[in-house]
This record gives sequence, C-alpha cells and structure tokens, in this order.
Amino acid sequence: MAAILLAAGSARRFGSHKLLARLPDGRYVVEAAAKNLLAGAGRVIAVTGRDDRLMRVLDDCGCQVVVNADAEEGMGTSIAAGVRASAAAEGWLIALGDMPCVRPDTIVRVLDALNDDTGIVIPTFDRLRGHPVAFAGYLGSELMALQGDIGARGVVAAHADRLRLLPVDDAGVLADIDIPDDLHKLFPTHRPS
Repeated sequence: MAAILLAAGSARRFGSHKLLARLPDGRYVVEAAAKNLLAGAGRVIAVTGRDDRLMRVLDDCGCQVVVNADAEEGMGTSIAAGVRASAAAEGWLIALGDMPCVRPDTIVRVLDALNDDTGIVIPTFDRLRGHPVAFAGYLGSELMALQGDIGARGVVAAHADRLRLLPVDDAGVLADIDIPDDLHKLFPTHRPS
C-alpha cells in the first residue's frame, strides 16, 4: 500500500503558499499532514510542483518527493503521477496536503477497511464524505489516466458498487485549509506568522 500526499496545488484563494503556512505548534500545514500520514501509513509519496522549499520540507519529513511537471493542469495529473511512481503497490491512499488534522488512527482505519470487494474507502464524519480516500490496486490504470482538476471523482462514481463509506469520529477528515480564515477556525488561537 502506498500513500500519496497531494501537495502541488497553487493555493490561489489563500493568497500565499498555504501548505507552508505555520500552525500554532510551529509546523507547516503540509508538514503536519505528511507526518500524520507517515504515522498511519508508513510509506508516503508527496507529489509537488516545482517548488524547492516545499520539496525540502517534504523530503525532511521522510516523504518520497515526486515532481508533477503537469501540476498546473489539475489534481488529476498529480494523482496519476503519484500512482505511476508507485505502480507496483497493492493500493493507494490519496491524501491532501492542506488537511493537517487527520489523525493517524483514522488513516489506519481507512487502510484496514480496504480490500478487493471494497475497492474504495471514503471516511465520513457527520455523514459528510472526507479524506483520505483509499483505492484498491485493480484501480491503478484508471488512476494513472486521470487528468484535469476533478481528482478521482469519476473513478469513485464508476465503481460505486465497490465503495464503502466508513464513519469515523475524526472531524479532521473534513478540515481542509483553503483561505487564511480556515486556519483560525481550526486553531482559534492561531496568529498568522
């Protein structure tokens, strides 16, 4: 099983590099996401654009960094790049670099719920679908063919009969950071650095 951390987005709505924004504990947003993923999944492939600083942070965390030369074309190309870099894996856990609050035990639960009969596992909190999403190995060719900015929604829709929604008690599966105010909502004592 390989975990793929998507960290190639442009962060246009944030106004600066959201993945390198600091959390109250001093860590970068992407650093917290990567370390939680490493603790829950072990091997992590971080897919980035051409950003030396971000690549250094992820490398320092212990991630295998893969540069997606087509990152501007959207999230689908980053998923495809990560899956291609780990094509021999038995499956993939796709996580987002702007979600620093997903607990490692939740990551383990999502991975444990994946099997060939349950080809896709999506965690839910309060009946809302979240991340990270796990995909069985037989979906690799479809994941490697992704393009554009809709991610893997088409793969999920095409295999709805193999989808398992996994209720978890972790609000972090819904907590992404798109704008600076999201940091304040997640961390009320947060002051921008």
